[in-house]
Amino acid sequence: MIKQILFSVSLLATLGIFAYSVNKYYQYFKLTRSLPIGDYGKRFNMMMQVAFGQNKILRRPVIGLIHALVFWGFIVITVGSMEMVIDGLFGTDRFLGILGGFYSFVVGSGDVMALFIAVAMIVFLYRRLVMKVKRFDGVEMSHKAHNDAHMALTIILLLMVSLLGMNTFYVAEKTLAGEEIVGVYPVSQFFAGFVGNADVHLWHEINWWAHILLIFLFANYLPYSKHFHVYMSIPNVFLSRLEPLGQLYNMESITKEVKLMLDPNAAFSGAPDDGGEVERFGVKDIEDVNWKNYMDSLTCTQCGRCTSVCPANITGKLLSPRKIIMNIRTRMEEKGAGLIKNGKDFDDKKALLGDYITAEELWACTTCNACAQECPVNINHPSIIIDMRRYLVMEQSAAPSELNTIFQNIENNGAPWQFSQDDRLKWTDELYMNA
Repeated sequence: MIKQILFSVSLLATLGIFAYSVNKYYQYFKLTRSLPIGDYGKRFNMMMQVAFGQNKILRRPVIGLIHALVFWGFIVITVGSMEMVIDGLFGTDRFLGILGGFYSFVVGSGDVMALFIAVAMIVFLYRRLVMKVKRFDGVEMSHKAHNDAHMALTIILLLMVSLLGMNTFYVAEKTLAGEEIVGVYPVSQFFAGFVGNADVHLWHEINWWAHILLIFLFANYLPYSKHFHVYMSIPNVFLSRLEPLGQLYNMESITKEVKLMLDPNAAFSGAPDDGGEVERFGVKDIEDVNWKNYMDSLTCTQCGRCTSVCPANITGKLLSPRKIIMNIRTRMEEKGAGLIKNGKDFDDKKALLGDYITAEELWACTTCNACAQECPVNINHPSIIIDMRRYLVMEQSAAPSELNTIFQNIENNGAPWQFSQDDRLKWTDELYMNA
């Protein structure tokens, strides 16, 4: 009974803190612009291929397969975590054992995967601390960002060790008591042979509490960690864009103005101004991004795959697609609370564009979409880059000189070339002369 009370208090505290975090991010999402979605059938197929099938991760066969197996292993182990919540609340022991053979398959798979994930975490930490894989570094990867990754990997390692310890001492306890073992534990059965004369019940309880409390800790650590993608990756992939990567969204306000200009009746219709607030063209600060841009920033795994394939970054330019996405999350964390408290007029004298992301970074992008193609969680980096460029061009007239020349030619000559419209077909004269 005491165990149930302590567990209930721990669970309520965990849920309370988690609810606070959910509400915080909900308020942040309300600050962003809308973006319509649809075609849920295609989205479901994409989710199954990219999120659950891990087909992008598997492009790198060795490390990709390890990461995919970790993901699939977590799905299996989650079933056991739910069982622990039931056991903790109602004082049962291995409650889902009523599922029989299916339960044996799930816990047996989880037991094997726990060992695999523990080894994988050691491999991942080795890659970061010893091998120092190049794509894990960059100007945006601060000491705090590296420590965050190390912390998350260490917690996962401890989760797997405590899970194996719990299973090992469970098997040992049941074996010593001559009682039935509920489920199958291939790895823990082997480890149980080395337990010796330990107080198996005490050690089972120690590992049980260590595992469940680490789950509660990790659940509330994730929303403030780079590993937020544990929660966000599946919905982010489901809600990712369906259009070809090279296709750019039109701005509705601009489309509307162009249609009015092309409609000869519009000038005489006498349609009253709706009196609404003039929309900012493009993105200057965090309140100008749409909800999907912000969701991308929360989902970013900071793996660096995007930056490692970026031709601009590879050739030494300032652009790092990972930095662009990370800056969105950082800026929202800095300004979001002020916007919520003081309203949309809150101004801290900073902006996403300028203080976090420079024009030089934006214009270095070739919109080749290599970053979006490689991202394992379907983040679309060029979309936010294009929107910030739109602000520079349409609100500040701050396009590079080459583009300004093209704009002037289009305005004066109706074409991007520096020739009058009367001369546009002169190049065909040679064709007729040689015919």
